[in-house]
Amino acid sequence: MSQTITCPKCGNTFEVTEAFSHHVEEKLRSEFEKRLFAERTAAANKAKQEAEQRAALELKDLRMQNEEKDKKLREAQSNELELRKRQREIEEREKNLQLEVQRRLEQERKVVETNARQEVEQRVALELKDLRMQNEEKDKKLREAQSNELELRKRQREIEERERNLQLEMQRKLDAERAALRRETEQKLADEHRLKDAEKDRKIAEMLRQIEEMKRKIEQGSQQAQGEVLEVELENLLRATFRTDDILPVPKGIRGADVVQRVKTPLGNFCGVILWESKRTKNWNDGWIQKLKEDQRDVKANVAAIVSTAMPEGIKHVGNLDGVWICDFAAVEGLALALRSGMVEVARARASAAAKVEKSEHVYTY
Repeated sequence: MSQTITCPKCGNTFEVTEAFSHHVEEKLRSEFEKRLFAERTAAANKAKQEAEQRAALELKDLRMQNEEKDKKLREAQSNELELRKRQREIEEREKNLQLEVQRRLEQERKVVETNARQEVEQRVALELKDLRMQNEEKDKKLREAQSNELELRKRQREIEERERNLQLEMQRKLDAERAALRRETEQKLADEHRLKDAEKDRKIAEMLRQIEEMKRKIEQGSQQAQGEVLEVELENLLRATFRTDDILPVPKGIRGADVVQRVKTPLGNFCGVILWESKRTKNWNDGWIQKLKEDQRDVKANVAAIVSTAMPEGIKHVGNLDGVWICDFAAVEGLALALRSGMVEVARARASAAAKVEKSEHVYTY
């Protein structure tokens, strides 16, 4: 086969055979490869040079950047070291300042505590001294009061003993005088009227008749007047027996009771109230008990008692019925002494208990 080849330089066209064409192709290919190799080598060298130049520039730039960064880093490190040094110095100064402040606060606190402790100790010492003085004064007064009470109790026992002895002696004398008078009278009557039995019997009968007449007249008298006489006798007896007590009439509005006895000690201490009612009748009435108890509540009395000529069933001279004391006129003084003594003892026990409680409170407070 023939081929036409155009010269690239002159532009002429000519035919070549296959062998020539192959030879040419080989030659052209070799030249082309050489040129291509050369061009590639040149391009590679050029690219290498450019790359080396660029790398050198970049390396130089990087070195300069590194140097600059190293410089900045050294400056930064230097600044950081300086800052750290200043920070340590500041922290050291703060620690020293805090330590100094703590020391001063501790010193001030010790001074304040010492002053406060001294002030409290002085105040407590004064209070303790005052309490000791108060306790000593109260103990002294208590000892004086106890001594006075013992002396008063001793005097009261002596007075009561003298009163009992006097009453016993008077009763003995009265019994002896009565017996002597009875014997004398019997002897005199026997001597004078031994021969005048008839006349004596007549006179006795006349006297009995007169006595019966007088009894009848007395019984026909005013019951109110009889009651007032008994009430007056009761007041006089209470006033004469208990001179330290207040014997008062019953307040208005209370119709059952008659006398109010306000019990007091020789020192004037109030102990309680006894309400008395007097009855002078032939028969006993159970309604008096409830009425007197109502009057007792109104007067606020501690004890209520009825003095009556007529006694309830089961009571001869003295007794207690439903919380109310009952006695005849002969037993008034004994009953009053017993009631009053118990009332005084209760009041003294209460006062003594109150004094003990007050003293205990003072000791507990101290």
